[in-house]
Amino acid sequence: MPRELSPRLAAIVEALPLRPGLRVLEIGCGPGVAARAVARRIGEGHVLAIDRSARAIEQAMAGSAAELASGHLSFRHVAIEEFELEEGERPYDIAFAVRVGALDGRHPEAGHVARQRIRSALREGGRLYIDGGDPLREVSLDD
Repeated sequence: MPRELSPRLAAIVEALPLRPGLRVLEIGCGPGVAARAVARRIGEGHVLAIDRSARAIEQAMAGSAAELASGHLSFRHVAIEEFELEEGERPYDIAFAVRVGALDGRHPEAGHVARQRIRSALREGGRLYIDGGDPLREVSLDD
């Protein structure tokens, strides 16, 4: 299981407009490497990292004991097309995704549903970033 950021993921995390106190949603977190890096950068903020793969969530949790204990990082086993804020869960400031087919054009129908779910999970003015730019690009949530 990867514990350090690859150069590509490091560039993506560096490009995110992170600041202390943000609430960040990572879509398709895999083993949680980027989520841990983001959690370290936002201090008292919170990262929720989701993945459709139960195995990925197990790996992410296994490698994130300190971050989970701090309360600044959590994981959820759910596909973005099925994601909903839980009762009492505050919306997120930004969301990001790396190699997520529903958001990079590989699965257009799923992408429409995914953007709706993301829009409902972000605060007003919240922003979505995906890979495929230099190294990221912002994606409009307007349909």
